[in-house]
Amino acid sequence: MKVIITKDYNEMSKLAANMIKETVNEKPNSVLGLATGSTPEGLYNNLIEMNRNGEIDFSNVTTINLDEYIGLNGDNPQSYRYFMNNKLFDHININKERTFVPSGVAENIEEEAKNYDKKIDELGGIDVQILGIGVNGHIGFNEPDEVLIAGTHKTGLTQSTIEANSRFFDKIEDVPTEAITMGLGQILKSKKIILIVKGTNKADVVRELLKGVITTNNPSTMLNMHRDVTILMEEEVSKLI
Repeated sequence: MKVIITKDYNEMSKLAANMIKETVNEKPNSVLGLATGSTPEGLYNNLIEMNRNGEIDFSNVTTINLDEYIGLNGDNPQSYRYFMNNKLFDHININKERTFVPSGVAENIEEEAKNYDKKIDELGGIDVQILGIGVNGHIGFNEPDEVLIAGTHKTGLTQSTIEANSRFFDKIEDVPTEAITMGLGQILKSKKIILIVKGTNKADVVRELLKGVITTNNPSTMLNMHRDVTILMEEEVSKLI
């Protein structure tokens, strides 16, 4: 596990974008695992700029997103499909038919989850997976629990996650309480993982992650089982660890 401390969020976002650029330039048909939320927005802004400048070509790239809210279709401004289109896909030369986000409105969510894992396997797996981390250590929507599920699955959201995500909604009652998420077993199949840590409120769970102890009470600690993880961290976070 490699830890890189950056001066600030802007430097961290640019570094993450450069790592993605290197991957895609080396392998133009890369499969990129993407995340949503405020943490990767800077990364996506940098990728858009690089694409406009001709530094990176997404025409043969495939993307796989981690998760989606149950009950929200892709036209809903709070859905993760809408987020990805708005924050990245609408602004780069990518074929949207090769951008995959699990459906939160599938008639059979369990079947949707099974097919999502099958799609990832058919693509040959994820070359680079971008991850954020929740204040409770969740990765994707894999929340702290007594047990964790390896494959893509339907899951309930903890109160702390609902509260954290409520900043994107008009009121907390509007926040979905369930999601479909890639499981940690599938995430750990990725060839390379980049974890971006934004915010001093993540310091406690990252400290536990870096101890090398594995616990389902902090799902991020499962990353210790992967052989190629890079953690990008703001300097102000590192000072608290």
